Parts: sequence; C-alpha cells; structure tokens
Amino acid sequence: MKKIFILTGEPSGDKLASTLVTKLKQNHPDIEYLSVGGPHLNSHGIKSIYDIKEITYIGFTSVFFNIFKIMNKINITVKKIIKFNPDILLSVDSPDFTLRVAEKVKKINPKIKTIHYVAPQVWVWREGRVKKFKKFLDHILLLFNFEKKYFDKENIKNTFVGHPLLENKDNTKTDLSYLIKNDKKIISLFAGSRSSETNILLPILLDFIKLMNEKYNEYNFIFHSTDQNKNLIKDELKKNNFVNVDVISNENIKSQILSKSIFAVAKSGTISLEICNLKIPSIIIYKMNLLNFLIVKILVKVKFANIINIINEKEIIPELIQTECNSKKIFKSVVYFLKNPKLMEEQINEVSKTLNEIRSKTSSSTEASAVISSYLGV
Repeated sequence: MKKIFILTGEPSGDKLASTLVTKLKQNHPDIEYLSVGGPHLNSHGIKSIYDIKEITYIGFTSVFFNIFKIMNKINITVKKIIKFNPDILLSVDSPDFTLRVAEKVKKINPKIKTIHYVAPQVWVWREGRVKKFKKFLDHILLLFNFEKKYFDKENIKNTFVGHPLLENKDNTKTDLSYLIKNDKKIISLFAGSRSSETNILLPILLDFIKLMNEKYNEYNFIFHSTDQNKNLIKDELKKNNFVNVDVISNENIKSQILSKSIFAVAKSGTISLEICNLKIPSIIIYKMNLLNFLIVKILVKVKFANIINIINEKEIIPELIQTECNSKKIFKSVVYFLKNPKLMEEQINEVSKTLNEIRSKTSSSTEASAVISSYLGV
C-alpha cells in the first residue's frame, strides 16, 4: 500500500490539504495517510500525530520566544515521518516549519519523495532561499503562474496547479434560519485563523460594529471563525450584549453565509481569495506588534499585502494595515463602499478579471493529484 505523510503548520494549510485529499481519495482510495493536521484532514479520517495548535506561531517575536519548542516539534515530527516511512512527504505552506522538517527527512531517507504545496513567497522576501530548496525538494506545486520563473531559474521541478479556494464547491444546503432571523443585510467578518491574530483584530472589529450600530440598524454581522477561536469570540460577544452579531465555524455554513453577504472585512490572507471568488466586495485589514511590523517593513519587497493587489501592482481591494487598522478607518471605508454600489461592482469586475488569469485549466486538486500520482507510480 502506498503511503503519504501530510505536513501542515496552520489551519489554512489544513484546509488546502483537505481539498487535495478529497481528489486523491476519489482516484486512489487505498492510500494510507498520517499527518500533522487539523479538523479538515481529520474529517477525512486522517490521524494527526499531535494538535496543530502546538506549532501555530505568528510573527518573528513569537517564533523567537518559542524557538526551543519549535525545534523540539521539528525533531519529533521528523522521527514520526521516518518511522511511518511514506512514499511521499507532502508539505503544505508554513515553510519555516514544514520545509525544515522536509530538509531533515530528506537527509535521513533520500528515498522519500518531498513535494511542497504552496510555494514559499520568494517574490515577497528572501528570494535566495530558492537555491537551498533544490537540495531537498523533488517538486513544488505552485498556486500562481507568475511564481514559475523563480523556480525554473534554479531548475527545480514545479507545476502550476492554481489555487484550491478558486474551485467551485458543491456545498450541502443547510438550514440557516437560526442565523438569519430577519431580512437584514449580512456583513461577514474574518479576524484570522490564529488566536494571536484574533486577539488583536477582534477588539477592533467589535468597536467597528458598535460604530455601525450607532448609525445603522439594517445589518447583521457574522464572524467566520475556526473551531479553536469560536468560544473566544462568543465570550466577547456576550460581554458586549450584541443582538445582531453571531459567530460560525462550520465550513459549509461559512460558505453559504459568505455567499449571502453584501460585504466582507477580512484579515489579510488566503480567505481573501475565497471572498473574491464568491464576488463579495471587501476590504483587507491586518495588524501586528510594532517590532514584527518594523522587521517586515525592512525585509518585504512588495508594496501590498493582498495577492490581488500584488498581481495588479495597484490597490484594487483597500488595505488597512497597522496604524490604519482601527475601528474608525474600517467604519469609514465600509460605509463609503456601501453608499457607492458602483464602486463595489467595479471592484468585483476587476477582481474577477484577475482570478480568471490565475485559475488552472481544470482544478487545483486535479492538477496537484496528477503530480502526486506520478510520483506514486499509480
């Protein structure tokens, strides 16, 4: 029996890997899996060797203060992978963790094929890393076509597969009456998948809701959360006695609620593509501690945080970053869009053009599954 170890480092990677596993299981139902994953991979019956929360750190300072814990987890993970002896080690995103594991595994057992899904963003910073990847990666699966040149230059095998979040899903229709109890319009809010992000962005978004409720009464606000952060958000909502705010964590329900939303306020990250794919107008927000921000400012080569803006080299989706990420600025930006439907339509049209340029010919999971199957010889 062929074996694959799936290595993720955060909830978004767990979600991406899960989409790919769905396709792999359709084509090859007899593959044995083990992982470092979360609830999405677990829903496929794939066991995780430990809770993904144990390795989800964000920012330079957080990593620095937890460096010994992280190194210990890397070593534990390497031992488990070697013991499992998979045909393929499929690492997904989170390169500072997953690729350190992949490098060690390759040194111990060169026969294990190493495939990395979601190329490290060398076009944002640390382009010199590419030369190192060549020593231990057999193949890289690219989400964006413009990334190819960075890996072709070093003769690293790569395939543009497209982004899984741009695939159309057949979601099971669920009764949403317990959430949508009136005909108020929905604004979807995303405070991040990591608790460290939620802790920073949640108070800002709650203040934004208060500003909206002072002036308008026609909106419901729904937080899209991970299971991990749902209770944290619920506790804060109870303290504020909101009557038009709720929180959801079920993926199927989240997709349905998002599709019914008139606007979204989202933490910068992969969720933005899902929002764009459903043609929901949005703004991007992000905030980190000052030291992390100053380090990022020095190291990062690109002007924007959002991938749509990076590709177009201009701000199509407004970004409120760091000092601009405050309740008043968010309120002002959201209201400006809501009062100008033509602006929302223009954003959706420009975003749709960009998405059409970065979609794969079939689907990301189909393209990625074909590459993995070729390494398995099935």
